[in-house]
Amino acid sequence: MPTITAQGKTIQCSAGENLRQVLLDNNIDLYNGKAKFINCLEIGSCGTCAVEIKGSVTTPNWRDRTRRSLPPHDPTRNLRLACQVKVTEDITVTKYDQFWGQGHSVVW
Repeated sequence: MPTITAQGKTIQCSAGENLRQVLLDNNIDLYNGKAKFINCLEIGSCGTCAVEIKGSVTTPNWRDRTRRSLPPHDPTRNLRLACQVKVTEDITVTKYDQFWGQGHSVVW
């Protein structure tokens, strides 16, 4: 079972689980500010669930790549959309500031 470390918590999940859902199910504050109320609910269009992931996960799909290529995101940053990620092994997740999580100051 893969382990996810995020917001000071360590969570176990089954391989192949959706990262966004695992984080939300475990009371991890994935969204900054009002993004909690107006996110796209896992279709990959809003970009508010952007996080940095250390460790191996599924490769970015077209939704993840496309949304992160549009402002305010920067495709050269090492961010992923949690809603488009399947957990495959142990990872550490970091959330940054600003509405879409595209900032440079660590929130958790």
